[in-house]
Amino acid sequence: MYNNIHAHRLLSSAFDYLLPEERIAKHPLPQRDASKLLVVRGQQMLETQFKHIAQHIPPQSFLVLNNTKVVRARLRFTKASGASIEIFLVEPVAPTDYALSFGSHGSVRWRCLVGNLKRWKNEPLKFEASSYTLTACKSSHCADGVEVDFSWDNPDLSFAQVVELCGEIPIPPYLNRRSEQRDSTDYQTIYAQPEGSVAAPTAGLHFTPKVFEQLSQIGVQPHYITLHVGAGTFRPMKSELVGAHEMHTEHFFADRGLIASCLEASSLRIAVGTTSLRSLESLYWLGVKAHRQILDQELFVGQWEPYRLEPTSVEQALQALLCLMDARGLDVLAASTQIMITPGYQVRMADALITNFHQPRSTLLVLVASLLGDRWRTAYSYAMEHGFRFLSYGDSSLLFFK
Repeated sequence: MYNNIHAHRLLSSAFDYLLPEERIAKHPLPQRDASKLLVVRGQQMLETQFKHIAQHIPPQSFLVLNNTKVVRARLRFTKASGASIEIFLVEPVAPTDYALSFGSHGSVRWRCLVGNLKRWKNEPLKFEASSYTLTACKSSHCADGVEVDFSWDNPDLSFAQVVELCGEIPIPPYLNRRSEQRDSTDYQTIYAQPEGSVAAPTAGLHFTPKVFEQLSQIGVQPHYITLHVGAGTFRPMKSELVGAHEMHTEHFFADRGLIASCLEASSLRIAVGTTSLRSLESLYWLGVKAHRQILDQELFVGQWEPYRLEPTSVEQALQALLCLMDARGLDVLAASTQIMITPGYQVRMADALITNFHQPRSTLLVLVASLLGDRWRTAYSYAMEHGFRFLSYGDSSLLFFK
């Protein structure tokens, strides 16, 4: 067992760097896999293009990607007075299940962030289209936003279809621009399936059918996990100490096949994106709790919980999860996680990470630093000096840390 005392002593400023506005990629390259790729292995760094990534991944590697789909989560309503109210979907409340909520016909309730909230009293807001009218009614305030009841008058449309028709893709706030039609495609991985994210798992944006074909030729097949990325992913650490930052909670899903494959995998394991890595590590800690028979009915991993638990082997943890699924009659494990990976944390479910270049003072950068140690500064300095593009639509890196 180890603790997170080190994290509570770490200064957030230790994960800061100068990121000029012009280095933030406002749009992706026309060809996804034409982006640059920085390969970091030990003390060595190599610059190439993402389309050549198969040349730098060992054959038979175990590749895990987050297949969540970004929804058009930004809804704009105009009051009779002309005031604009922006409602940002965050998390389903009734029903709480993402699939059930998006598949609902008639009404749903969501926790939302509301722009210009002071101008929204208690009157219903309406978005009128040719085939339906969407109505939003403020239900109640909650700790992290406002609960909003949505209803629409076309029973043939599901909530997913309504949102697809009237919503906007919620591109990252640091792009400082309105979303464009091209973002509907650009800000989505080519393998996205279950709807639920308000931000893309951007490490996967570089993958193309050709890249997957090249990986297949060396025996690397994709395995998928689902974590619905929340708006909290963009929240910088404003506290002086890393340990004082409150991590956001996100929902993730893993089916029996993925867990069984993880259990059987004997080759190098590569997580595509910080969300995939956090999901995999959360699976491990759920397995630890199941193995030690301390798992509640709610499948949840707290922010600092992994730092207090006595670990077990990966094999024991994953086997315990499969036994739990058998006992509960589950084909898919639905859970949530608040895990925060900081320097001092020991990653157990991956040996390498594919990820973009992250914001200063972000929890994503802290995660990278926990894998690379002080080498993160060397890697980021190299990227800055060699013209790499940063953040969601920017370039990529392949980081070996084991």
